[in-house]
Amino acid sequence: MIDELDLAFEDRAEKGRHRRGARRKKSAGGGRGKTVAALLVTLLLLGALGGGVWYGFDRVQSFLTTPDYDGGGTGEVVVQVRPGDTATDIGNTLVEAGVVKSTKAFTSEARTNSRSQNIQPGFYRLRLQMSAATALSLLLDLENKVSNRITIPEGRTAKQMYQALAEATDIPAEEFAAAAADPLALGIPDWWLTRTDGKQVDASAEGFLFPDTYDFDPNLTATDILKLMVDRFLTVTGEMEFAERVQAERGGISPYEALIVASLAQAEAGIAEDLAKVARVAYNRVYSGSFPCSCLQFDVTVNYYWELTGQPTKASKDMTRDELYDDSNPYSTHAHSGLPPTPINNPGKVALEGAVDPPDADWHYFVAIDKEGRSAFAETLDEHNANIQIARENGIL
Repeated sequence: MIDELDLAFEDRAEKGRHRRGARRKKSAGGGRGKTVAALLVTLLLLGALGGGVWYGFDRVQSFLTTPDYDGGGTGEVVVQVRPGDTATDIGNTLVEAGVVKSTKAFTSEARTNSRSQNIQPGFYRLRLQMSAATALSLLLDLENKVSNRITIPEGRTAKQMYQALAEATDIPAEEFAAAAADPLALGIPDWWLTRTDGKQVDASAEGFLFPDTYDFDPNLTATDILKLMVDRFLTVTGEMEFAERVQAERGGISPYEALIVASLAQAEAGIAEDLAKVARVAYNRVYSGSFPCSCLQFDVTVNYYWELTGQPTKASKDMTRDELYDDSNPYSTHAHSGLPPTPINNPGKVALEGAVDPPDADWHYFVAIDKEGRSAFAETLDEHNANIQIARENGIL
């Protein structure tokens, strides 16, 4: 009995050991799986953390360093430095053109180079994807500057301008003349080409090509260049409120007629102080009704037509009466009353201002009386003749 009981107990114990052993075996297998899973999760977390750290480091490094290209770049590009541009402005221009990688790279170089303040306005030939230091050095080397800068003085005729522009840009003068054949296509508003004096308007670009200093992009066409000059004219006259003031202050004449008067004053006045005075004489002769036949009688208009038609011009003292009173010359202001068909040159801002706001006087005559170009103005012919005598004594006539 005892033996059976002992056997039974041992049997149950053995079975129990098997069951517990089985449980332990199962538990050990599950633990290893969990451990592997935990290890994988840990590795993934460490990878993610490492990637985050690397991304953050990369961002910080990007923030702390300045993006810049290496070397001297390739190809060629023309960029413009405008008057008044700061280093930041220039840097922005270079980035947009693909020259440097960042504005910061250029401004950093400019700060460390005192000569950067000597960069001149104009157009420069540079290369694509070049280091900021190299870009700065090329901007400081005038050998890389494209020399399409030109200064057009006040009072030049359109024909004279075309020749000067041709020499500065290598575009034939004939192309400028052809581009000017359609003034409206150059951006001249049609309302400018109107008159209130009953005369027909001969549409012309004359008078609308503003005299100034220009830096022309070497890639521009003749039409592009003339459009820029017309735009400058419209900007200047707009800022002056030229058209509005003429219509309000000059007795109902059109802005175009005032522009013609400005060109006449520009041609006749020898010094800037006399521009507005000559404009007053023009207004008095044409519009006051107090001058014979309301004829302007300016010799410069005769010369303008001769230049326009390819004929040689002359000094006033060499002109004959027949030439002055040639009825076939539409610009003869001796033979024809009123103002000429168009402006006779391209006046500057001072002449334009003089045509808007001339002095209040009854002058009908003027004559240059000294070698500096100063004129004497007179109301009567007797006063004028006395001024002519002064001019002769000064060796002017």
